[in-house]
Amino acid sequence: MFLTFAFISALAVAASDTLPASAPVAAPTPAPVAAPTSAPVAAPTPAPLAGPIEQPVGIGAPAFVDDTTPRRRRKAIEVSDAYALRLKIHYIASYATIPIFAAQAVVGQQLYVAEQAGNRPSQVMRGTHDVIAVALDGLFAVNTVTGAWNWWETRKSEEGRTWRTLHSALMLIADGGFAYTTYLGQGARYTRGSNAGRNLHKNWAIGSASVALASYVMMWKPFRRD
Repeated sequence: MFLTFAFISALAVAASDTLPASAPVAAPTPAPVAAPTSAPVAAPTPAPLAGPIEQPVGIGAPAFVDDTTPRRRRKAIEVSDAYALRLKIHYIASYATIPIFAAQAVVGQQLYVAEQAGNRPSQVMRGTHDVIAVALDGLFAVNTVTGAWNWWETRKSEEGRTWRTLHSALMLIADGGFAYTTYLGQGARYTRGSNAGRNLHKNWAIGSASVALASYVMMWKPFRRD
């Protein structure tokens, strides 16, 4: 019995030497976890295509604008309120001139034939010729004033400016031609005129009318360039 008690005591002492009951057991230290970084992750670069990229063409194709060529903006031109009124008067006077041209050509040719043959024309025919000449001078004066005024207001407009300027120049030439034709009419009368004077008067009248008609035609829609 004594031996048994001594054996149990020896086991208790040996156990306390190898593993003390009061010694704390250290917990295992966890491995540090790397904090997530905020830097963006670069997307993989796609491999280049082997051939050229074909752009769509036809209806629905995107429009490509050449950014290297600047577009020139059209400059707005301001005109007065009376511009439209003068333009309307100019049109009416222009269209009225054409039948008066035809009437003067008929009467003038009759006068020319009679006087060249040595016959005295009637007073009615001579008076009609003079009245038509005055009417033509009045219409040309109206056209010159209204046309020149409107041209001056639109002189800074680049669109059609060359065409309008050419039209105005031809009309001024016709104005000068008709003024000279009127002056030559004094030498074409039956009482104190001559055949040479009547020929000169007729030729200047035809030439001036031709220039005026050319100026009219160039402003009609099939031929107009503004």
